[in-house]
Amino acid sequence: MYPPRNFPPRRPKIRENVNEAIRFREVRAVFPDGSVEVMPTPAAVRKAQEMGLDLIVIAPTAEPPVAKAMDYGQWQYEQKKKQHEAKKKQHVIQVKELKFRPNTDDHDYDFKKNHAIRFLKDGNRVKAVVQFRGREIAHVDLGKKLLLRFAEDLNGVGSIEGQPRLEGRNAHVIISPVKQQVPQKEKAEKAKAPGTGAPPAGPPVQ
Repeated sequence: MYPPRNFPPRRPKIRENVNEAIRFREVRAVFPDGSVEVMPTPAAVRKAQEMGLDLIVIAPTAEPPVAKAMDYGQWQYEQKKKQHEAKKKQHVIQVKELKFRPNTDDHDYDFKKNHAIRFLKDGNRVKAVVQFRGREIAHVDLGKKLLLRFAEDLNGVGSIEGQPRLEGRNAHVIISPVKQQVPQKEKAEKAKAPGTGAPPAGPPVQ
């Protein structure tokens, strides 16, 4: 039988920059009624707690640091919500691979070209690969021409990164998305829209 193990007592999680855990001597305290006051931290904590709220540092690098009286649970919820929204808006660039053969027919070529256009418009990169099998390796030049044609057909939505490269029995090229430009006609229409541009000239002064 093993002797009982003595685990150290679990320490409560310390909330940094909240209430008594705030290490700044004084803060610029913001209260729900809109009042703002530079005051010693203990006094600001007491005032927030008298309102049934917590004092939370929201700008630790300010001089003096800014702390706001609010509900800690509500603040945590809002922070997590902001992080979730930022994560949703963040776009992870992926490399989408499309495979060809040196003798790829026009139908298959157009099918993959349309896929590439969609990938590039979504902000992803495209890796076009030509695979050589058996004696096809003797016709590497055909594969490179195919890749250059593919990159040229994507001009406007994608730009080629360097020249086609041969690695083993595969030749490949990377195509990156290009930033879509607003057409000149659309720019002109926006400039003429109400509320934009310079105000109309008034009548001549007599």
